[in-house]
Amino acid sequence: MKAIRWSLERSSLVALFVTTLGVFICTRFFYISLMDTKCQVFTPEACSGSTRNLETGPEAMYIPLNCSMGELSGTCPANYYLSQVSAEAPSSCPDYFSWIYEDLSPWRETGITREMVMKARRTANFRLVVVDGKAYVERYSKSFQSRDSFTLWGILQLLRRYPAKLPDLDLMFDCGTLPVIMKDTFRASNYPAPPPVFAYCGNDSTMDILFPDWSFWGWPEIRIKPWQLLSKELKEGNTRTRWTDREPYAYWKGNPNVAATRMDLLKCNVSDKQDWNARVYAQNWGLELKNGYKQSDLASQCIHRFKIYIEGVAWSASQKYIMACDSVTLLVKPIFHEFFTRSLMPLKHYWPIKDEDKCRSIKHAAQAVGKAASSFILDDLKMDYIYDYMFHLLSEYAKLLKYKPTVPEKASELCSELLACRAKGLEKKFMVDSLVGPASTQPCTMPPPYSPAYLHSVIERKDNGMKQVDTWEREYWKKS
Repeated sequence: MKAIRWSLERSSLVALFVTTLGVFICTRFFYISLMDTKCQVFTPEACSGSTRNLETGPEAMYIPLNCSMGELSGTCPANYYLSQVSAEAPSSCPDYFSWIYEDLSPWRETGITREMVMKARRTANFRLVVVDGKAYVERYSKSFQSRDSFTLWGILQLLRRYPAKLPDLDLMFDCGTLPVIMKDTFRASNYPAPPPVFAYCGNDSTMDILFPDWSFWGWPEIRIKPWQLLSKELKEGNTRTRWTDREPYAYWKGNPNVAATRMDLLKCNVSDKQDWNARVYAQNWGLELKNGYKQSDLASQCIHRFKIYIEGVAWSASQKYIMACDSVTLLVKPIFHEFFTRSLMPLKHYWPIKDEDKCRSIKHAAQAVGKAASSFILDDLKMDYIYDYMFHLLSEYAKLLKYKPTVPEKASELCSELLACRAKGLEKKFMVDSLVGPASTQPCTMPPPYSPAYLHSVIERKDNGMKQVDTWEREYWKKS
């Protein structure tokens, strides 16, 4: 009897093992089927590492993509996402989250009507609607490069990270470089409030609602990895060379042809007549593409004591990469800002450089603020907070809607599978690399809105920092 019982128990264990193994293999097969069957669009290294769990947050639940055994049906998987996930108590959000209230303040009294949203269609690349936790998109025009695809991808990852938590919403998104909603245009009495447009940057004369740019999930056209991976590489790059052992120059590399201020920066390069302690290089993207972007590795560029940030047509997505180095950021006076840069302070996070006198300002720069800048970027701008910023921004926006969002007639459902499973090359790889699962923590707790007095003090502190540097520069050049 004991022998029979042992035999039955062993058979049950074997059956359980086989079943478990089968489930594991199927799950892995569903995930690997995301790749082309022979990994033709990936390097061998990319294929071998394609099943890594790369989502943010501690012990996040992993849910692979379901590409229907490699065949695309054109529809999102049914009942694929969890309806709810238990999570730990939240932490406090970084201070810059309070700018969300300021960006939404034009609609605080009026709310947002469907008519307001539809007026924003004029410049929008797409309309996004979320109903019952599902995303629907109506596309109007293709963006430059893959900005629209990776912006939508980021929003889809937000829905995966916080399933069933985002309220219903309806928004228009402009993927252009410049902001489009001008304050002067909508101050007239016949406009109760401006059309709400989500965009990547703004300035003191605009009212666009600022949203994290597409490059946080990857920029395949110039081979910039998702921020989750790249920020780690930049952090490692900071440890390779101590600040005192770095090249004692101010470094910049980019496309100078997009803005007059960048062309002016080229004058600060070393010459037979003058050395402004700057090493400025014009980036030839065509040549870089031909040579496989071998000279564009960002993590290997943290070898100078100073790095220059200067705007192009508008803001540049490069600011976070520049400030993530422990080098001192020399920030040429900007016109535009993105969602997090309004909380950066001169003499704390960067050294201000005069736009009208760049070379002399660069010559005078100092080292004290490099570490504070990289700490802000690598700690307060990690992907956990990017998703939380998006969550709170969209949640606060949804509270302002005066109508119940419904799925537009011309919109189609969108999910991670419909973007990633159809993508090719680096676009597919970066999407896979930035795929997330449900978070193990709730979104961070929002700080309160800024008071008028505090906002005034922020402006005053920035002005005082600029004036202090101006005084130091004038005294320096008088003695030189």
